[in-house]
Amino acid sequence: MKEEAAAQADSVHTGPPASETAESTPYTSKKYRIYVLLVLTVIYAFNFVDRQLLVILQEPIKAELGLSDTQLGLLTGFAFALFYVICGIPIARWADKGVRRNIIVWALTVWSIMTAVSGLATNFVHLLLARVGVGVGEAGGSPPAHSMLSDIFKPKNRALALSVYSIGIYIGILFGFALGSRIADAFGWRLAFFVVGAPGVLLAIVLRFTVREPVRGWSEGTQKKDLSTPPIKDVIKLLWGHVSFRHIALAASLQAFLIYGIGNWFPSYFLRNFDLSLSTVGTWMALTSGIGGAAGSFFGGWMADRFGARDIRWYLWIPGILTFMIVPVLVIALTSGSPRVALLLTAPFNFLTAAYLGSVIAVSHSLVSVRMRALTSAVLFFILNLIGLGLGPLIVGALSDRFTRAGFETPLATAMLICGVIGALWACLHYVLAANNIRRDIARLEQ
Repeated sequence: MKEEAAAQADSVHTGPPASETAESTPYTSKKYRIYVLLVLTVIYAFNFVDRQLLVILQEPIKAELGLSDTQLGLLTGFAFALFYVICGIPIARWADKGVRRNIIVWALTVWSIMTAVSGLATNFVHLLLARVGVGVGEAGGSPPAHSMLSDIFKPKNRALALSVYSIGIYIGILFGFALGSRIADAFGWRLAFFVVGAPGVLLAIVLRFTVREPVRGWSEGTQKKDLSTPPIKDVIKLLWGHVSFRHIALAASLQAFLIYGIGNWFPSYFLRNFDLSLSTVGTWMALTSGIGGAAGSFFGGWMADRFGARDIRWYLWIPGILTFMIVPVLVIALTSGSPRVALLLTAPFNFLTAAYLGSVIAVSHSLVSVRMRALTSAVLFFILNLIGLGLGPLIVGALSDRFTRAGFETPLATAMLICGVIGALWACLHYVLAANNIRRDIARLEQ
């Protein structure tokens, strides 16, 4: 109760007053809701610019610092993901009690500074520590934002809103690949980290002074109810008790395995197998990843809200169907031998892999109360990032090193193909199993 009172007292000065009602809040304005959504989406874009910059720069970094593919997999995956998920749970707990906007402000400042620091690295350990700092900062970005968006958008529009927010991933990848590759080609990879990291601090100031902390449960008319924040163990117990959530988490994790395990290695695949420059690959990947991924994210959320209004299982069937379609796209892209065909197919690959996140988050929030949403996102992201981001690039990189020693003609492509096909089919299975249990779990929660 003391923590709750403190959070409410803080909001008097830094967010909406404790006495604010549904009528007085600025969120009654549709334009303001859209503005907040856009600000949070831009912040999420910066999140991924900073996170994915290393992906497009990993070949020149590998050459200068003398790194192996396994070490690159650690830097782009496991090292980042480990601290991201460890810090995500306590920060999300804080977000379920405190002022979420301020948490995002501090998180954005930290990860932006640590991105700039990455440009000072002179060896593997230095770069590893900088990536850990980026991971710690970015752990405070999404769970508070998810909670805010679920409070200001009604359930019938929530998957679409969260999908628009998730478009920030692909805007970030677009600018990260395009700017990073061109700056690195012209001035070296170190300057790219400085240029990309610095603007995040200015964006944090914009967030602090233009966005109000929303009333919890406002979109559902429950802002005066459900004021208690359950202990972490109770939330985890509730989530684990939902069979559907277990399968949702595993499906999303395997989807993330495809995004990071395959997507993170595509630039290296093109640079190693075809006579292409870094700026050419960066521009192509920026367009196909940014535009394709953004379109997929929007389409997945829009379709989920449209069909999910009839049957909530569509929130899981749609990403399951689209994930199955990844298999033929990936097989053709990695076996065609044509750089043009492979580059073009990265667009549908990113479209299909991106279409899951908005619907997955929305349906997960339907399984808990309003004071559990940030923590629910953090638990989902804990599993998703530990398996997908943590193990995806690492496993593909380790397999590539192993196949190289075994004398394979295309070791990296072989590793990507094996992991991609298995991951996609496995994810489909869990989407189906989650859909089979979701209505029963929601009914049990309501009871």
